[in-house]
Amino acid sequence: MSSSYPETLEDLMNSLRQLPGVGRRAAERLALALLEWDQEELHHLSGLIGTLPDKVTRCPQCAGLAENHQLCPVCLDDSRDKSTLCVVESVSQMLAVESGGHFRGRYLVLGGRISPLDGEDGSGLNFDLLEQILRKGEVREVILALSSDVEGRATAAYLAEQIKNYAVRISRPASGLPAGANLSYADGATIAAAFAGRIFLGEKN
Repeated sequence: MSSSYPETLEDLMNSLRQLPGVGRRAAERLALALLEWDQEELHHLSGLIGTLPDKVTRCPQCAGLAENHQLCPVCLDDSRDKSTLCVVESVSQMLAVESGGHFRGRYLVLGGRISPLDGEDGSGLNFDLLEQILRKGEVREVILALSSDVEGRATAAYLAEQIKNYAVRISRPASGLPAGANLSYADGATIAAAFAGRIFLGEKN
């Protein structure tokens, strides 16, 4: 059955459906809502979207999100504890840990995880950046705050093996995170409890 919407509006709906969690009905509502905006608001929105790849970049120190190739707010904060490094898979996990309000150290965003079944062998992950950070000698504890599913555990095991020769303790979040959970979806209180009771996997040399 052909669509009752103009082709341009249908194209917009199809583009919106590519966003996470946006289905057909949600895309339809969003597109129709945008029709109610005035032209100035639409131009402003389109400008923001068009400049995203240029203006929102990766922080050179942690691979989190930053503005115009500068440091991210966390790395700019001199009050953060440089001796504790939290390794996460994604920016969304980094933000989830921040929401807990318990962790005051630094971060390293891997940019994914090892998943052989999906063809992800880790070659595109930020392992080199992690080693650069550890070679500075400031870090005393590495928290592997990765998802507790099979891929997350495999990545954590790989990282623990790679960094065991550095003079750091290796730990992971403990209670409150159910097996197979994605850290991105945990609430702040749960994450705070998990970090407070983290389990140490290895002691520093």
